[in-house]
Amino acid sequence: MDRAIACAKKEEAIDNFQFVGTLVKDIPYGSGHINDTFLLEFAQPDMGKHKVILQRLNHDIFTKPVEVMENIMGVTSYLREEIIKNGGDPDRETLNLIPAKDGKPYYEDSIGSFWRAYFFIEDSTSYDKVEKPEDFYESAVAFGNFQKLLSKYPAATLHETIKGFHDTAARFEVFKKTVEADVCKRASGVQEEIQFVLDHEELAHVLGDMLASGELPLKVTHNDTKLNNIMIDNHTGKGLCVIDLDTVMPGLAINDFGDSIRFGASTATEDETDLSKVSCDMELFDLYAKGYIQGCGGSLTEKELEMMPMGAKVMTFECGMRFLTDYLDGDHYFKIHRPEHNLDRCRTQFTLVKDMERKWDTMMEIIKKY
Repeated sequence: MDRAIACAKKEEAIDNFQFVGTLVKDIPYGSGHINDTFLLEFAQPDMGKHKVILQRLNHDIFTKPVEVMENIMGVTSYLREEIIKNGGDPDRETLNLIPAKDGKPYYEDSIGSFWRAYFFIEDSTSYDKVEKPEDFYESAVAFGNFQKLLSKYPAATLHETIKGFHDTAARFEVFKKTVEADVCKRASGVQEEIQFVLDHEELAHVLGDMLASGELPLKVTHNDTKLNNIMIDNHTGKGLCVIDLDTVMPGLAINDFGDSIRFGASTATEDETDLSKVSCDMELFDLYAKGYIQGCGGSLTEKELEMMPMGAKVMTFECGMRFLTDYLDGDHYFKIHRPEHNLDRCRTQFTLVKDMERKWDTMMEIIKKY
């Protein structure tokens, strides 16, 4: 659906939520690429102003928006209860949905777009990149605490909002079929990268096999554990609230840890063309591992702790394989800004995997330390 047409229904959506007061401000908000987000400000006589976030879900990506919202409602309600039990502030430490006038946690407009609204968390900031190591550490503590608070939530009751999102074995099979089809006739130019994936086939199976055998438990996972999905308190500098819960699903806690390392502990950008700049920074790995384990507060099993470096390696391998698959298939999934952009991204990920293999003993020692 054309985004401009869909967003034209914003006023209709505003009229159908349980907002209080007079609308005095309405501006686009944030740096997200998927949903359309707006910051609204309302004024109330004698009570001042308050802000809310209004979002239109992109259901080209999230094809079952009702299931997404059921997950978010279930998880945020549970988090609110746990935060109250722990003596925290449930208005700042979790997202709080504002219901539509019909009582649902979303509003479906007259052209079939889905909207939702949250109370805005004042005096907090999300950062798009690591500006200082403390922010990376605080994001680790926050994601770990998210894992701890939800450790007893029945993960299997959640909907899988994106089917097979971290089913690395299934993605490996798709990769092999894509190589075989070679629809863009690009395979001959990337034989080294293709061989790298084939040589690492065991990485596609290791975590899934351990989940199937019961060695690793199914948990509630966030699945997009980037720094900018944490609100950091402007006054204390502490991680405050985990946001962007669209991909909350059943999964493996070590995948959440691993994706953070893949993105946040790399010494280069995801599409760096000079591979000599690409490595996994052990100081940042140490900092994040310390924060995540601390945040998890004893909720991880011995096997989960032991497999944390493997989570980092598998998530990095999986992401590189996805970039390479998309390159071979004609660049349909990931947005590209230049020819071979996905190939550059794939090469940075595989370079990171190789660097992790060189530093494997160090990574294991760091985890043991905590």
